[in-house]
Amino acid sequence: MKIIPKSVENLIEEFAKLPGIGPKTAQRLTFYLLRKPAKSSEDLGKAAISLKNDIQNCVICCNYTDGETCDVCSDKSRDTDIICVVGEPLDVVAIEKTGSFKGLYHVLGGVISPIDGIGPDELYIAELVKRIKTGNIKEILIATNPTIEGETTSLYIQKQLLPHNIQITRLAHGIPIGGDLEYADEITLSRAIENRQKLK
Repeated sequence: MKIIPKSVENLIEEFAKLPGIGPKTAQRLTFYLLRKPAKSSEDLGKAAISLKNDIQNCVICCNYTDGETCDVCSDKSRDTDIICVVGEPLDVVAIEKTGSFKGLYHVLGGVISPIDGIGPDELYIAELVKRIKTGNIKEILIATNPTIEGETTSLYIQKQLLPHNIQITRLAHGIPIGGDLEYADEITLSRAIENRQKLK
């Protein structure tokens, strides 16, 4: 006997595909929306559609934006001499919360992970090299996660940038190995930025 209508099951399945959402939470979210006025579901649907239709990559740093360039790249008060290289847009959010970094960013769109079929060509590394060639950049701060994939990506970027005679730094230790930047507390992340070290 079928207890849950197919359309309800479909939404539960879609919610369950989201990171951090298990079957029970997916059910709670779905039944919550059923209890709310139809406008709540419509607003949620419109926001999801708008997310895919209105968001694009910044033409400079490859972060998400709803315009041609993101707010950070458009901010004339930022230090244009330094670029912080991160794996994901959420890493930019985490670093910005510290208030310790006043430079620009470059979002790679992931990290090198052969097991997942992600190589250097799938990331925005060529765009980073192009920025260095055309800009007046003095320092690259590599802020990929301290995981095997993050370290591999860091080493690859370092090798790509060595011919450009530019200072390359890496976030200092303090962020736990195997952790993600988005889960690091603001004090730890702030100290890691302040105590970054030059790669040899």
